Amino acid sequence: MSRGGLTAVGALLLLVAPACRRAPGDARPEDPLAEARTLVEERRFDEAIAAIGDQGDAEALYLLGRAWAGKAQSAPVPTPPPGARPSPESPMKPEEQQALGFFERSAALRPDHAGAYLALADLLAPHALAAARRTGGAGPRDGRVERVLQSYGRAIQADPAGTAAVEAMIRFAAGVGRVPEAEGAFEELVRRRREDPDVLVRYGDFLAGPGRNAEGALAQYSQALIWRPDDTKTRLKVADIHLTAASALLTQREYAAAEARLGDARRFVADPASPEAARLREMQGRLAEIRGR
Repeated sequence: MSRGGLTAVGALLLLVAPACRRAPGDARPEDPLAEARTLVEERRFDEAIAAIGDQGDAEALYLLGRAWAGKAQSAPVPTPPPGARPSPESPMKPEEQQALGFFERSAALRPDHAGAYLALADLLAPHALAAARRTGGAGPRDGRVERVLQSYGRAIQADPAGTAAVEAMIRFAAGVGRVPEAEGAFEELVRRRREDPDVLVRYGDFLAGPGRNAEGALAQYSQALIWRPDDTKTRLKVADIHLTAASALLTQREYAAAEARLGDARRFVADPASPEAARLREMQGRLAEIRGR
């Protein structure tokens, strides 16, 4: 083909290419909420609300909720009128009430909208936590604690791969003293991040503390050490559990079992200057003294 022919073909392709890109089957639909989404991320909440306008789909309502929740962060706390009796409940700001309504409507339209459920729970969580603390962790009469737990649970179900809602559930459940719910969330987090030793250690710490399950903690620490065998801090946590068990067995005069536990502890005491090493030596001395009698 002549050079002139090639030039003509090239010109023709340039004319056809834009039309091909605009073909309905190839074009990607534009996001009508892209501007509003950016404005929310930039904390330009009033502009975001104006940009959304009267759009009423689930995503638009969710973004409206986020915008109003953002405005609430800098809004003043409502004060009771003069002479009114102070309420024992933590009052919601008008902006929070607006946000709550939008999140509820978004979730109602799209029951699988994980973001709406997570945002709803995050909005209510501080109020529920404050109420639970006032009532000794039993939870408020209006059921705010239950509602937050339920909303986090729905967010977790709606996002089977994410961890944001699971982490939030752990923090909230632990904060209001709901150990079974926190433990269940930890189990879900471990399932979603199977090969993360940090998660296993965190779960172990929870079981060793609020969970009051030392043997369960031992199992999580041991699993973490498979992935990170040289983790001295975790090894000492394992040793501490064995030493605590050995101390109880010595008190109960179960000397053979105590000796076995001390042997288990010895395998994990890598630092001879650690408090665990000192405890191990002390208990070994006690056991030797008992056996020498």
